[in-house]
Amino acid sequence: MSWETILFDLDGTLTDPAEGITKAVEVALNHYGITVEDRFTLNKFIGPPLDESFPEFYGFDDEQVREATRVFREYFGRQGWAENIPYPGIDQLLGDLKAAGKKLIIATSKPEEFAVRIMNHFGLAQYMDVIAGASTDNQEGAKKANVIRKALQRAGVEDLSSVVMVGDRRHDVAGGHEVGMKVIGVLYGYGDRAEHEAAGADYIVEDIPSLEKLLLG
Repeated sequence: MSWETILFDLDGTLTDPAEGITKAVEVALNHYGITVEDRFTLNKFIGPPLDESFPEFYGFDDEQVREATRVFREYFGRQGWAENIPYPGIDQLLGDLKAAGKKLIIATSKPEEFAVRIMNHFGLAQYMDVIAGASTDNQEGAKKANVIRKALQRAGVEDLSSVVMVGDRRHDVAGGHEVGMKVIGVLYGYGDRAEHEAAGADYIVEDIPSLEKLLLG
């Protein structure tokens, strides 16, 4: 299969955001008197929107979610965004795809301002035709399918027959399928094979070389 337009999730797909995100979540939980002995257990927050994760994992109500998100973003905007590491080989992958004439798009549930900052900081924005993320004042705008729709609209893409989504969590699979495109699940991020299979990922790849081989056909 030859895809001409490729959408990428950001966290867990292009970069490893574990340190910044888990520290920001920890600060938000501490705000409510909740302590975490092992910050590694907060990796489950990587990928899904915060308004889903705080209620799912800690039972927060709407007001607590809003306040926890505010505290999270305060930390993340100050330093968490830079506590982020591009996966080895990602720069080469994006360069190769761009050289092959592919249209490359970021579709992330992370606030767009952070996504743009991260991509510029690591020199990856140069490969992207569009960087689309969530609005900070609209929770519905963080839903994966809505971010994908916004990204496609900005890129002027209407025909989905040659479009594919690449992500590391079930939310990427669900969002891509809701919009009507195929989805590649990657296993080097934060979702395992069982998660991708249960979500119905159309393809599953182990690593970045395997992803490049699939995307370049």
